[in-house]
Amino acid sequence: MKRVLITGTNSFIGKNLVEYLEKYNARLREKAYQVTCISQKNDDWIGLNFSDYDTILDVTGISHVDERKLSAKQEEDYYEVNCKLACKTAEKAKQEGVKQFIFLSSILVYGEPGKPAMITRDTIASPVNIYGKSKLIAEEKIKVLSDGQFQVAIIRLPLVYGPGTESGYKLLSRWSGKLPIIPTIPVKKSMIYIENLCEFLRLLIEAEEGGLYFPQNATVVSVMRMLEEMRKVQGKKTYKCGIFNPGIKLLAKMPGKCGKLIRKVFAGQAYEAGMSVALGDYQLVDFPESIQRTEGKKVW
Repeated sequence: MKRVLITGTNSFIGKNLVEYLEKYNARLREKAYQVTCISQKNDDWIGLNFSDYDTILDVTGISHVDERKLSAKQEEDYYEVNCKLACKTAEKAKQEGVKQFIFLSSILVYGEPGKPAMITRDTIASPVNIYGKSKLIAEEKIKVLSDGQFQVAIIRLPLVYGPGTESGYKLLSRWSGKLPIIPTIPVKKSMIYIENLCEFLRLLIEAEEGGLYFPQNATVVSVMRMLEEMRKVQGKKTYKCGIFNPGIKLLAKMPGKCGKLIRKVFAGQAYEAGMSVALGDYQLVDFPESIQRTEGKKVW
């Protein structure tokens, strides 16, 4: 039996992984995974004995924020949680004999969407926002703890989506309902459906391995295809037209909130397919089915 501790009691990924492993246990009719979740909002977790666990999955963190409205104190808190707290957790895990530490990082360590559009193993991390910067600093501090007895796995997640998600998918879904005419911008966006991610994490926990990982869906789709699939599930017809492409590209270059919003919706950022081959077959749900489940608010 694998004993797993998840830091972060209310995270989208953490809650779904707990449910996924419980259902996995039920299918096997045995308890292959014992999962515990803890909050790190206060210091109570420091007294917990980490030696009782094989794997620590760190999902605690502050997600994306509007940096224009961020005070100096809020920025300090951002690094305190996303970087210093993660490092403190990893150090405690190593000191107390945990075999594996999994840290959830982000594709945004490479920069904002569209810059670069296609990421390879040779692409150098170059974050531009506080979220990406704090994740990369944490990565660098945590990975040096790895040795033969303590495996550190860093996962640079693309957009994660599924029923109940609060990610950028929600914004795309909202836009899809308002866009009967979809621009034919052929940019691609790496994504991973929550069930596929949960299976990837299960395989990683089972393997007790470390390293750098880039999981994503089996198919890297264009933003146009995403919007079209969403509208199909919503029962709406879609028309494609390239007449708006120049205007969208121009708006995406604008500074401020408008340009940022356009880039978030229409800019692509994708991993080269070969980067995501690891551990085994974790891509259980294909893209059309994942959109149907997400729009229908139904997981597995």
